[in-house]
Amino acid sequence: MPELKTVGLFLITALAEIVGCYLPYLWLREGRSIWLLLPAAASLAAFAWLLSLHPTAAGRVYAAYGGVYIAMAILWLWVIDGIRPTVWDLIGSAVALLGMAIIMFAPRSS
Repeated sequence: MPELKTVGLFLITALAEIVGCYLPYLWLREGRSIWLLLPAAASLAAFAWLLSLHPTAAGRVYAAYGGVYIAMAILWLWVIDGIRPTVWDLIGSAVALLGMAIIMFAPRSS
């Protein structure tokens, strides 16, 4: 099932990007250790590498990835930040995921 592999890869990629951005946030806004920048850099490097693993055109991957990123950010809002998503957050995430599915899985002629 290439679709599940694609979505799974997008989920891991989004997590790497969010962690890579959240750790500097902790340093800048919460006064945490500057050493958080090291795992943040590693996480962002992993994010870039993971995006390169998709077998389709880079532009298509970047466009579709955005939909998964939105959904993961809303999940992060709930799980890590402790803020329950609104119905509008959930609807927006669903629309973004639908867009991702259309971009990645629509039939194409060569």
